[in-house]
Amino acid sequence: MPQTIEEKKQYSRNYYQKNKEKIKQQQKKYALIYQKTDARIKNKRIFDWKRRGVISEDFNKLYEYYLSVEECENCGIELNQDDNTRKCLDHDHNTGMFRNILCNYCNKYRPD
Repeated sequence: MPQTIEEKKQYSRNYYQKNKEKIKQQQKKYALIYQKTDARIKNKRIFDWKRRGVISEDFNKLYEYYLSVEECENCGIELNQDDNTRKCLDHDHNTGMFRNILCNYCNKYRPD
């Protein structure tokens, strides 16, 4: 077993070279599993909201509300994955405060 730092580094390099394909497959498998978890999806969505300037006292509560809404709160259309009926979190661009869950069409074209 390697004792010095240099021996450990060399051992790691050799191990990686001998097992490169196996390591890459394990990394791909882990990435696919991690990317599809509910926690990952939730964290990414909240991160995107914050990046866009949304302000909320409790993002976890806001996320649960976002998931529960099934119709646009402006026009009442059923929300799904189509371009115009995709679910959007509407917020005031001046204050950053959350307003409604809207379809993509209402989010883009409704007057403030």
